[in-house]
Amino acid sequence: MASTRLLHLCTGKAASTTKTIVRAGCRVCMRRHVCSSPSRLQGYMSAWVLDQYGTNGVLRYTEEITVPTIRSPTELLIKVYAASLNPLDVSMRGGYGVKLLKLRRDPSSMRDSGSEFPLILGRDVSGVVVDCGPEVTHFTPGDEVWAAVPPWKQGSLAEFVTLTEYEVSHKPKLLSHTEAASIPYVASTALSALVNAGGLCRDNSPNKRVLITGGSGGVGTFSIQLAKAWGSHVTVTCSQNAEGLVRGLGADEVVDYTSEDAVDQLQVMEKFDVIIDCVGGDTEKWAMGLLKPWAGAKYVTLVTPLLLKTDSLGLLDGICQAGFTLQSKVLQNLLSTGVFYRWGLYSPDGPALDSVSKLVDAGKILPVVEAQFPFSQVPQAFQKLEQGHARGKTVVKVAEDDDRHAEELVQDRFTDTAEPEKEVLETAKLI
Repeated sequence: MASTRLLHLCTGKAASTTKTIVRAGCRVCMRRHVCSSPSRLQGYMSAWVLDQYGTNGVLRYTEEITVPTIRSPTELLIKVYAASLNPLDVSMRGGYGVKLLKLRRDPSSMRDSGSEFPLILGRDVSGVVVDCGPEVTHFTPGDEVWAAVPPWKQGSLAEFVTLTEYEVSHKPKLLSHTEAASIPYVASTALSALVNAGGLCRDNSPNKRVLITGGSGGVGTFSIQLAKAWGSHVTVTCSQNAEGLVRGLGADEVVDYTSEDAVDQLQVMEKFDVIIDCVGGDTEKWAMGLLKPWAGAKYVTLVTPLLLKTDSLGLLDGICQAGFTLQSKVLQNLLSTGVFYRWGLYSPDGPALDSVSKLVDAGKILPVVEAQFPFSQVPQAFQKLEQGHARGKTVVKVAEDDDRHAEELVQDRFTDTAEPEKEVLETAKLI
């Protein structure tokens, strides 16, 4: 589906924007009416916002946020049914990455302090398409979708969110919105780590030995399942009380990182082809030696200093110093042991989520939801996440699955669209 979809995205532009009626030798070109701001949506929505950075007390509920409108021909307006929280949301609440993310949002606003407020967090969404831009070819109003919301965009802790169709995928049929919202961001991050940085894929993964440190969190639990679905041998480090969870997801070997001999246990094992480090800190000091030397092995860390450096040193100095740090580690490890040292960075990828959706519907990937909260308890959801020692994802239920509001909005859209098309058809008949 992913390759077909990419083809549609490249070639479907002209076909989606106009219709041509030929009658009695006359041609009537009828442009599809796309209401980027339907009458039902003109107004405000509920959301949890930040007006400043800080601790949990800066989260504010409001019903006076303007409903987003479609500003690009490839954008979708999505009604949010469920969202989920990631450690990144907690960090962003405190101002993490503010300088680089502000540059990505709007370079012209770099000197405007606080221009990003009110800011909406939430990196995962599962919901229903309400409206589409004129060049959208892969989705129609009423489609159930899921997506990972890029950190530089307004998030999913709101009733509506806009994304481009390249960032969105059809939701797995077997999952509820609550279950589906637990997967997109960790899936996108894990795919970036395993595939883009780790060099793994379905064809070359059988019998590869993979070590995942901190494997009981969101990225870890997804990575275990994906690596096992591709045939890899997976070893995981986690606390003792998470062993049952990770073994249930397919982990072949589990090491309790709290035990005094945890490193010794890993060192006596056969060496690894890929290490995915979800912990950071001092991990790489002892983990680099666990990789196969001079065999193309790769160490991928998801804990990078890039945003911390730009926050503390400024954009130019921060990027330069982070780049220098990365280059130094790459050369040091490559020259000493032939090991590739890489960063795993999140990358939005709707077509990749199409492949994940297939794996989910095939029973190869299971959602791992540790806790659910209603939309009224978003601060409590953040508190839960801040406690650490995650065993899956924390999900926020924004709307009930049997909520009919999205269907009504979609119906309104078709009503708005039908009238001008009917008029053109009548005109064509007269001609």
